[in-house]
Amino acid sequence: MAPLRRPLLLTLVLLLAGPLAAHDPDLAVELDPVEVQGRAESLLGQAAAASEGSIGAVDLARRPLLRVGELLEAVPGLIATQHSGSGKANQYFLRGFNLDHGTDFAVSVDGVPINLPSHGHGQGYTDLNFLIPELVQRIHFRKGPYFADVGDFSSAGSAQFRTVDRLDQPLLKLGLGEDHYRRLLAAGGHHAGRAHWVYAAETQRDDGPWTRPENLGRGSGLLQVQQGDEQAGWRAQLRGYHSRWDATDQIPLRAVQSGALGEFDSLDPTLGGDSNRVSLLGERWRGPTEAQLYLAYYDLALFSNFTYFLDDPVNGDQFEQADRRLYGGGHLRHRWPLTLFGRPAQHSLGLQLRHDRIGEVGLFRTAARERLSTVSTASIDQTALALWYQLDQSWSEALRGYAGLRVDQMRFEVAADRAENSGREDEALLTPKLGLAWTVSPWLELSANAGHGLHSNDARGTTLRRDPVSLEPAQPVDPLVRSRGAELGLRAQPRPGLNLTLTLWQLDLASELLFIGDAGSTEATRPSRRHGLEWTSFWRLDPVWQLDLDLALSRARFRDPDPAGREIPGSVERVAAAGVAADWPSGWGGSLRLRHVGGRPLTEDGRVRSGDTTLINAQLRWTRGPLLVAADGLNLADRRDHDIDYFYASRLGPEEPAEGVEDLHYHVVSPRQLRLSLSYFFGGPAVSAGTGEDGAGHRH
Repeated sequence: MAPLRRPLLLTLVLLLAGPLAAHDPDLAVELDPVEVQGRAESLLGQAAAASEGSIGAVDLARRPLLRVGELLEAVPGLIATQHSGSGKANQYFLRGFNLDHGTDFAVSVDGVPINLPSHGHGQGYTDLNFLIPELVQRIHFRKGPYFADVGDFSSAGSAQFRTVDRLDQPLLKLGLGEDHYRRLLAAGGHHAGRAHWVYAAETQRDDGPWTRPENLGRGSGLLQVQQGDEQAGWRAQLRGYHSRWDATDQIPLRAVQSGALGEFDSLDPTLGGDSNRVSLLGERWRGPTEAQLYLAYYDLALFSNFTYFLDDPVNGDQFEQADRRLYGGGHLRHRWPLTLFGRPAQHSLGLQLRHDRIGEVGLFRTAARERLSTVSTASIDQTALALWYQLDQSWSEALRGYAGLRVDQMRFEVAADRAENSGREDEALLTPKLGLAWTVSPWLELSANAGHGLHSNDARGTTLRRDPVSLEPAQPVDPLVRSRGAELGLRAQPRPGLNLTLTLWQLDLASELLFIGDAGSTEATRPSRRHGLEWTSFWRLDPVWQLDLDLALSRARFRDPDPAGREIPGSVERVAAAGVAADWPSGWGGSLRLRHVGGRPLTEDGRVRSGDTTLINAQLRWTRGPLLVAADGLNLADRRDHDIDYFYASRLGPEEPAEGVEDLHYHVVSPRQLRLSLSYFFGGPAVSAGTGEDGAGHRH
């Protein structure tokens, strides 16, 4: 834990300094409040695109979760899976993308960016395991590169998590389940003068269904103080997280078919990882101006083995990916109204800065988690500076629109163990954004959005001159890769409580990032195009019942000719999700959810495809006074579908050819299991943490 001492000390000092900051009671200025909308509320006349929306805490609480990252599955069309231990970041799919661990989907929590550039395991690595689900106030999502205030990693979309501002009812929650699943959460809040404090601590243990127990041990903590209201105030926040686990990675189909392996077995019993995260946040807002600063320490040691004995017949192919960094930055945003062409309009201007000081990012050959040799290691300084502007204009009572412009400047400084792979690269990219919405009637709105976006490439790739494995000459990649997208949308509320959206979209990438199975890494490859259709619907039938149905269809292809083929491996073509939920006045409630992921190509010629995956989860709840009892049933049909599929060459031992055998490698979904939880709310009746009666939050 020695690497944590300095960040922890700095974090504690800054946190203690926050409440001592001067607070002027006369800061309040007139500002229209922004109400947090859930799926039951209409966004007609408010949302900038048909694919934009929000999910509130009450809706999130009704979703049974196997893993924390599945909170993102509340975003219509998004899938979160796992091919390794539960302490590792989830793998995400959206709009025809295999997003790996977050390459083209930007995620922030309370304004702090979570995607990690130039990460040891994959570009844009997004680990949400530090989140405490009960403290999530809402998720606001937007799809496509159409918005000026988000930049790197947001080509497919973005999600902003907002956690609670206050907890008026302390909560104690105990969770128990099969496979030695145990979870304990204590959370509360209190007023101290004009400030409100929130504190929470969570611990979890889980062995999972695997032959070799996962031995997951994780803990999360939150300490926060906030003062003020929607007009003016400040907040300081400290988060901490630690996780350690043993992993059962994907396994080859031929070993299962021969009987050598069971579906819950592993070919390498020493896989797993260890991760830590500590973050500090400080923010202040006054009228139309908001400022935020953040600082985070993060480390990961991840041990994997995808090819078994292909590269090293003696010691095996296990490798360690290490990442240790301190990153920080902030943003400044200001809005001011004006009158343009006799109609109301608004300017928005923002400045964003982020610096990652990556002390170590490396790849090491290992056996039983002991390092044998170094493949590559580097220290990186990566700085991102962005300036954005957006003009929102109301042209008439029925027509409104926006135009935005964003410029991103990035600098990559790499000090690699091989001098020829060290160096510095700079690049800037200008990306325009446009949107238009027409309110056809009080219940129908049409919209059109277009824009350019980007994702950054791994800093090590921008200065690469010699491949660290083969030692052959290598071609460096472009630091920034442009994307271009557009969509047409329809949003309707034909009756109160019934919300419908339909979206047609297209997205082009100048360079695709592909997962390389035998190295556990990504590489920049060919230009691509995706297009598709999305349908979302939410219907609150009455105060008891609600229904939702989401459908996403997409097609992804490389744009350049190549004998290998034009299919993009891992690109999901069909996603469907449906749910029904009920809450009776008697205190009983429940939900039933279905999640379906269609087959996808695993090779560029399309000759190998994955199968479908369909899961059914359910929740039954009972409340009486301050007591809430819940039972979650996961994978109720006990299907043996796959969480993930890859196709590549591996070698099981000396009985197989030296060049290996190309095969399907997969990770089976967790079998049916039951989890029970008992929650006690002190000082009042049971509610979803951090929410009022409607689950709405306080400030956007």
